Amino acid sequence: MHRIGLEGGVRLEYVVIKCGGSIFSQLPPAFYRNIAELHNKGDVQPVLVHGGGPLISQTLSRLQVETQFVDGLRVTTEEVLEVAEMVLSGSMNKQLVQNLQHQGGKGFGLSGVDGGLLRAIQSDNAAIGLVGTVKNVQVSILHHLIDQGFIPVISPIAIDENGKKLNINADVAAAAVAQELQARLCYISDIPGILVEKNGETKVLHETTSSQIEQLIADGTINGGMIPKVRSALQALKNRVPETVILNGLEPDSLLSFYEGAAVGTKISLTSEVGYV
Repeated sequence: MHRIGLEGGVRLEYVVIKCGGSIFSQLPPAFYRNIAELHNKGDVQPVLVHGGGPLISQTLSRLQVETQFVDGLRVTTEEVLEVAEMVLSGSMNKQLVQNLQHQGGKGFGLSGVDGGLLRAIQSDNAAIGLVGTVKNVQVSILHHLIDQGFIPVISPIAIDENGKKLNINADVAAAAVAQELQARLCYISDIPGILVEKNGETKVLHETTSSQIEQLIADGTINGGMIPKVRSALQALKNRVPETVILNGLEPDSLLSFYEGAAVGTKISLTSEVGYV
């Protein structure tokens, strides 16, 4: 378990929790209470990074703005980016902060634009438009908030060196933050982990590796939005993140259970033994 020393002799472990927009409205109060409880332990510092895909899609539809996806990533035009920022940095971010406050957590909402928290460059894949890759995380901003007792809640809109805003896939943004903090990385989903067929039954893949993930992508077991999730997890592991896991946020106390060593979710590593639950 990786820990980082802070002033005053306090030993602190960081955990970056990525919450997808697909389950935002379904997350029970216990999810936010778990985050607050981890924070209140005193030696665990949660940092929340969130998406908001479904709400962005709903808002785009209501405004009659066309939207498309390529390999699970939203094609971001100027018009789409304006709506995405409104949803992500506005309603989604503040609702998450409010939900944390209701469960005893001291949330502080900000986007990657604020203070240049997330510095990015535009993807060289022209097909996806104004989508960026994070090149630098101003962790001093996070440390300042953490020193004041806050739980940072980050919207994945970034800025480049010329001041242009870029949309960042939330899984990718969470991985970048985790890399800089050398934090555990937890992807919160509405399923218990990566599901596979074994002996005619659907099972949770309790642990998986980089080579098996590529095989599961090739055969279609892993598809859609799960592809950038697992690939960002593997990239994070190659860049100082000690551990990544996909957890079911709808399962009571799954986050606390994971921290207590229970066999929950799918743990992703570069090399390990594969197991089923």
